[in-house]
Amino acid sequence: MTAFYHVCFTVPDLSAAMADLTTAAGVEWREPVTGRIGEWDYRIVFTAGDAPYIELIEAPAGGPWGDASGARFHHLGFWSSDVTAGAARLDAAGFPEAFSGCPYGRPFVYHRLDSIGAQVELVDLARQSDFLAAWNPDGAAMPAISEE
Repeated sequence: MTAFYHVCFTVPDLSAAMADLTTAAGVEWREPVTGRIGEWDYRIVFTAGDAPYIELIEAPAGGPWGDASGARFHHLGFWSSDVTAGAARLDAAGFPEAFSGCPYGRPFVYHRLDSIGAQVELVDLARQSDFLAAWNPDGAAMPAISEE
């Protein structure tokens, strides 16, 4: 089993992206929510159902999601048994950290993989129950990358 659980796109218009994916692929959505990390407000939504999920984020330019002027693939999300150790592993492998939510009390990190033109996100496994409660209350536990 893989620890991969979502693919994320940043979009300038969350409602339009949701409608387009629903029309094109029959995708169903949970209700979007608003949030804030640091100085950046954002809107976020995940598909309904089980993993792998599609995540859409509508956010201002210059924040954790970079250039928000157009829609683009942003990252692949993975659960991690230890985000700090995972971030160190990725740094050591030559994949630089692009953003860490950890200083904001959010246990996730983005690391740049130039070979795919995007990032990978490691999210601490300790957050999985909160994720499931918010986005898939009947969902089963998902595996994580072991950082031991």
